[in-house]
Amino acid sequence: MEFFAFTWEILPTLVNGLKVTLWLTAIGISIGTALGTFLALGRIYGNKPVRWLAGSYIELFRGTPLLVQLFILYYGLPAWGFRLSPELAAIIGLGLNSGAYSAEYFRGAIQSISEGQMTAARSMGLTKSKAIIYIILPQALRLAIPSWSNELIYLLKYTSLAYIINAPELMGQAKIIGAETFRYFEVFSVVALIYLVIVLILTKLLDRVENALKIPGFEIR
Repeated sequence: MEFFAFTWEILPTLVNGLKVTLWLTAIGISIGTALGTFLALGRIYGNKPVRWLAGSYIELFRGTPLLVQLFILYYGLPAWGFRLSPELAAIIGLGLNSGAYSAEYFRGAIQSISEGQMTAARSMGLTKSKAIIYIILPQALRLAIPSWSNELIYLLKYTSLAYIINAPELMGQAKIIGAETFRYFEVFSVVALIYLVIVLILTKLLDRVENALKIPGFEIR
């Protein structure tokens, strides 16, 4: 009973942290999705310099830890005259990192579309850019939903790293409560349960979206 009473006492503070976590996730995945789409298109359809730049970006952000990227944004940039708030640094870091991973998911989906569709679109008078926008990309984005769903779940959990740069998200609030009460086991047990519930809800919602938008008989394996 004492555990439940303590949980009820700290729940409002944790809910405030959860709101920040969900906000960071939503903005971060939006940036990552948009950036990843452009990077994927650059790697496939761009000229040599564009392909090199897109590939270098992807390798850089996939090859270095997110924690290091957050440290550079929050602690490193002030040396160059740029001081970011914890929330802004977290959003930028999560978005840039997610963009690199999303680019590879989208690239695989785009390349799974038959080249004959581009040929058919061009033969009907569409320019290459219009064929990509109206024919290739809508199909590819639908095919990428399963892997993109994983990225969303990962990003939600990666927001927990933002407490290192003092962002007031769920883990940050839990750390403060733990330091004040010294009841770390109970606090982080509740936090783990909150993450689990949110992940399960997101997974169910994303499964429904995937089933509603999937292309019958066509999937990436």
